[in-house]
Amino acid sequence: MSDPVIRDVLARSLAWSEAHLNLDEAVGDLPEPLRGIRPERLPHSPWELLEHIRIVQRDILDFSLDGTYRERGWPQDYWPSSPAPPDAEAWDRSIAALIEDREKLQALVQDAKVELAAVVPHGSDQTYIREVLLVLDHTAYHVGQLVVVRKLLGAWVSA
Repeated sequence: MSDPVIRDVLARSLAWSEAHLNLDEAVGDLPEPLRGIRPERLPHSPWELLEHIRIVQRDILDFSLDGTYRERGWPQDYWPSSPAPPDAEAWDRSIAALIEDREKLQALVQDAKVELAAVVPHGSDQTYIREVLLVLDHTAYHVGQLVVVRKLLGAWVSA
């Protein structure tokens, strides 16, 4: 698991858009008035999806790096309390925090001192590679939802 090629692919995959668009594209240029709107018959607004992705990614990063990690309560600690951002700057703060944490995950994957197949010391059977794959899978799932929500809100232009 110390192969630099594997580490590079994992690190790049946290932000890539080779098989589908990435998170940055899914949230880019969304008009502010639409960020807190839940389309009819769908349970989440763009804000709720963005914040959920950010919170979960941060939680996994904390779990992977912090020996004093404390598990959050499901679902209340993993979703924002409102469909709309609390203020006009919250959207940009959330994206910036998400990118910062993504870069920390990329650095973790690239760190040759971290054995990716090793169990996270304070975990049960969770390995570092499992945690990174969990972020990838979770983010991809919700990016797809973001695209659907944007299409239903009339805020998506297909290439």
